[in-house]
Amino acid sequence: MTSGGDAPGMNAAVRAVVRCALDKGLDIFGIRAGFQGLLDSKFEPMNSRSVGGIIRTGGTILQSARCDEFRSSVGQMKSLENLKAAGIEGLVVIGGDGSLRGALALHKLGFPTVGVPASIDNDIGGTELSIGTDTALNTIIDALDKIKDTATAHRRAFIVEVMGRRHGYLALASGIAGGAELIVLPRTRIDKQDTARLAREAFERGKPHFIVVIAEGASTERRTGRDDVHEAILLAGFEVRMTVLGHVQRGGSPSVTDRILGTRLGAEAVELLAAGQSGVMVGIQGGKIISSPFETVLSTPPILNEGLVALAEPLAR
Repeated sequence: MTSGGDAPGMNAAVRAVVRCALDKGLDIFGIRAGFQGLLDSKFEPMNSRSVGGIIRTGGTILQSARCDEFRSSVGQMKSLENLKAAGIEGLVVIGGDGSLRGALALHKLGFPTVGVPASIDNDIGGTELSIGTDTALNTIIDALDKIKDTATAHRRAFIVEVMGRRHGYLALASGIAGGAELIVLPRTRIDKQDTARLAREAFERGKPHFIVVIAEGASTERRTGRDDVHEAILLAGFEVRMTVLGHVQRGGSPSVTDRILGTRLGAEAVELLAAGQSGVMVGIQGGKIISSPFETVLSTPPILNEGLVALAEPLAR
């Protein structure tokens, strides 16, 4: 099953799970619409042809859905009963933080469950990279490159808001790779006078543009961070335009990195379930596939690379 926000590369993971399970002589079912599908017993038998050609497609062929009912103990017990009634003996859950918490709940009820991290925000502990992040970054970079052309032509400032919720990996990585003059991360205090000074100094040094990449999680108590940055640049006396990339970051054909990552993690999930393991998430560290207990993953969210954070300021000059 896939759950939560879709991420490019989910289908690569689904494909690997199906074909590696079939290779072991196992019967495999796809669950439609995530945890809602568990509650509604939307179990579909799958074979090799069920996943033919999907490695190149974004989204998820199994679809996803919100499901508040599963959060309750009643919903979890009903899901467990449905799984057992269908003769299903193990579950691979592909998704982000909320999906892994659902997987942990089933594991605690005694049902064999393994998680696969899929989140464009790269905000899951226990792995250096989650499925979908690389493709999302490439989408952002493509947009930044195009915006920079227009910004340069008009000698203008642009604010580009990217996804990332409380974790600023997308803003940090795309801001550095895209040559932004300012990167604003979640929980960053926005000083309007300082931001105005940075904009003035950039143009005084001869820069033809001033690009700000801001994480959607950057905000003050009552307003978005992009509003504060917008006012600061106007204060400096420059024209400024705003672009919110939004859900375009989620879609598109997955990159080679996400296709291979999804394939490796999906295959390992099958190996672990077949070996009798449960309650773990597969991930990648130093190029090697590892596994970590759900409790560890969910209690230790990733932190941004301090080296990358330190690089952002000097590279913007």
